[in-house]
Amino acid sequence: MIRLNVNIDHIATIRNARGGNEPDPVVAASLAELAGASGIVCHLREDRRHINDRDLRLLREVVQTKLDLEMAANEEIIQIALQTRPELVTIVPEKRQELTTEGGLDVVSQREKLMSLCERMHERGIEVSLFVEPEEKQITAAKEVGADMVELHTGTYANAKTPERFKFELNRIINAAAFAGNLELKVAAGHGLNYYNTKHICYIYEIEELSIGHSIISRAALVGIERAVKEMIELINNSTLHRNIDI
Repeated sequence: MIRLNVNIDHIATIRNARGGNEPDPVVAASLAELAGASGIVCHLREDRRHINDRDLRLLREVVQTKLDLEMAANEEIIQIALQTRPELVTIVPEKRQELTTEGGLDVVSQREKLMSLCERMHERGIEVSLFVEPEEKQITAAKEVGADMVELHTGTYANAKTPERFKFELNRIINAAAFAGNLELKVAAGHGLNYYNTKHICYIYEIEELSIGHSIISRAALVGIERAVKEMIELINNSTLHRNIDI
């Protein structure tokens, strides 16, 4: 079955909107795990707009499944990751002015930097995932720099407005996942996935993990985080059973 990793950044967004202490993303992480999440994702940005250093420190102490730290290849954050030792770091591009991550990492133009990063993480027993567009050149570069996994950017797929565009973007992801699998890279997917468009991604054999945050936290505001996580896990499990259908 595909594993669900829940991104709890937007619990911190709600907290930070009022400058107080609640809701606590650390509590949300524990509730997500109790509901069946296979991992917890958080993005420690340079400007700390979501998760802050205190959150990360406590998440490392309480997360019982897998902690995936999303981060830019920034030396300050690299040092924090090396000290915190999450099970996985996912390297993403980062712009101060963006609302959320806008696209995949350009691995091709940063080979030496990312190769060094992978080596440093591996020395501390930390696996490395690179968040990339579903493109063969980026996936090939990810393999060459020593990444353990690629997380395929599904944002363009999720934002497709027509059936033709939807099918085109889905096929890009299908082909990219197969290509990464042939290179013996682990394959994850994430960005913009929700309770409607996740199903087709689950049909893709090579995908092992999904990283989903905003839609689960949005649903949690209405029904609670445990129910929101359980509903997504049920959707993923039911869809995974039909991986052989024609998509």
